[in-house]
Amino acid sequence: MSLYKKYSALSAATLLTVGLLIGSGPAASQAQKSILVSSTTSTEQSGLFGHILPVFTNKTGIAVKVVAVGTGQALDIGRRGDADVVFVHDKAAEELFVSQGFSDKRQEVMFNDFVLLGPKSDPAKIAGGKDIQVALKKIADSKSAFVSRGDKSGTHAAELRYWKGAGVEVNANLPWYKETGSGMGPALNTASGMNAYILADRGTWLSFKNRGDLTILVQGDPKLFNQYGVMLVSSEKFPNVKKAEGQAFINWLVSKEGQDTIASYKVGGEQLFFPNAK
Repeated sequence: MSLYKKYSALSAATLLTVGLLIGSGPAASQAQKSILVSSTTSTEQSGLFGHILPVFTNKTGIAVKVVAVGTGQALDIGRRGDADVVFVHDKAAEELFVSQGFSDKRQEVMFNDFVLLGPKSDPAKIAGGKDIQVALKKIADSKSAFVSRGDKSGTHAAELRYWKGAGVEVNANLPWYKETGSGMGPALNTASGMNAYILADRGTWLSFKNRGDLTILVQGDPKLFNQYGVMLVSSEKFPNVKKAEGQAFINWLVSKEGQDTIASYKVGGEQLFFPNAK
């Protein structure tokens, strides 16, 4: 073999060895780690994930891919084993998820609240009210336009509880009640375009730009409290679940660093989410 061929063969072998060593090093190993989180649209559309996920990934090397849908859909993704972690805001539905064996434990992470928005002209005359159910009854009695997400999300579930508490039966056949079947952002766009009332989580509202004539009309009712919880999908039911990486994400969310990072997210100087992990 010529000296050139020997050198070429040696160089190729050396490069391959170095490449394998680099490719099997800790940095490369961490870079390959990732989890999929199914979550509600409010955590994404409020900008929270854009704020907290880079901090977690920089600390652990675990990338987080988010599927942001309504809470009902996010839980269904977990029930199919197509997510490692579920991070949503419908406590009753989350507890059912655990009781059905799709997760071993639900942990509380943070809270904010819902607000009832409407046009400044306020045809139902609800501005300044402190009782969400009284306000909804006035909207129904006046047949003022109301936009519902209608997507089985945590916000939609809360809205339906409030209508029930107000003694009002709502459905898509009512001319004043419009179901969009969409996330919080698109539903807010619809309400803005229609000058309609809508229930929204405060986090998404504070991040929302296309407000038009909409403003907060009812807030502060204890019933508007909005708790978020996180669950690791069962690896016993679904062996493909990345248990270690998913648990690392949950542990970080409820740790002091995670809770402080959540608390530090503000829009216009206003805090959007309030950590309350136990």
